[in-house]
Amino acid sequence: MATLYPAPPRPGFGRFVQAQLETLARRGDWDVTVINPIGLPPLLPLRRYAALRGIPAVETPEDTGGAVTVYHPRFALIPGLSGRFNPALIARAVLSLARRLHAQTPFDLVDAQFFYPDGPAAARIARALGLPLAIKARGADIHYWGSLPPALAQIRAAAAQARVLLSVSAALAQDMATLGLPAERIRVHYTGLDHARFHPRPRDQARAALAARHPALTFAADARVIACVGALIPRKGADIAISALRDLPADVVLVLAGTGEFEGTLRQQVADAGLSARVRFAGALGHDDLPLLLNAAEAMVLPSASEGLANAWVEALASGTPIVIPDIGGARELVDRAAAGRIAPREPAAIAQAIAEVLAARMPQDQVAASAAHFSWDANAAALAQIYCDAVRTA
Repeated sequence: MATLYPAPPRPGFGRFVQAQLETLARRGDWDVTVINPIGLPPLLPLRRYAALRGIPAVETPEDTGGAVTVYHPRFALIPGLSGRFNPALIARAVLSLARRLHAQTPFDLVDAQFFYPDGPAAARIARALGLPLAIKARGADIHYWGSLPPALAQIRAAAAQARVLLSVSAALAQDMATLGLPAERIRVHYTGLDHARFHPRPRDQARAALAARHPALTFAADARVIACVGALIPRKGADIAISALRDLPADVVLVLAGTGEFEGTLRQQVADAGLSARVRFAGALGHDDLPLLLNAAEAMVLPSASEGLANAWVEALASGTPIVIPDIGGARELVDRAAAGRIAPREPAAIAQAIAEVLAARMPQDQVAASAAHFSWDANAAALAQIYCDAVRTA
């Protein structure tokens, strides 16, 4: 089960979860069915949810060209208020569907791809079906929801039931144990990577191709381009990246790739700082455009408050673009050599200094990409298949 999963109105939402499960399904040793609950306000026709109402109830491989069938049941969501109740609301909406699917083709395992609200909801379903449970932690589901007592109580209860807990980094695994989750059941399971999509390309060619597809992303020949890839929400720290520009030369241009409720605040910050000529809002770039941006950039900065091990970090490195990130989550597991970039305190002057060092180093793209060479979706799926097999055997 995954609340974070692509659907027609939001094809980039949880794409990394889709890549993981599609690759696992294509191996042939696990038959994968995805249940992607869609939260909708029951009474308030809020505009930002309008597109979600058109998501089909089910998408088959014939519909998508993929390898899994995806069900999209609806559950009642009250924005900003129902957080502590969402696991119960999801389980209530999903259980009858899960029972029907289990009766048709019995499941061996129930899996949650996000620890909250997915984990506690999946725990209820696994308990009702008498099946073993696996839950994966990715970052905010532990760092944010784990800081809220009502959610933490549900996280701990689900973890106690689960046969195995997965973490995207060793650092996040330690954070999980610190919250009281059973350390002996935690397995580190690194993210994957599509090397056919994310790989070094000559920067001048990438910039030309990006400009042809997005004229607003045309840069002067001498511009030093920095990318910030992530949702425009406070936790991701795009405001810190913008502030860092004041301590960098005038030829440095920042591209924000993402959307979110913080965008209006960020646009006002840019205007107030007189940085409109140096900051570009790229929106949610398509699957073919993001690699071009990462190749066009000389560094990728993401001053997040918390992460497990961000896919954007790995994708940037694989593209030959060093990263500048705070000392959070699995940062030290990834930035383990100078070519990979810099780890810096989460404040503008330090981020600016780290960016300046990366720009001055001009590390060859192939040396940067080597730091992400061990990430692949095939390796990710192989590890996941073994983890699931072990969980079923010990059930």
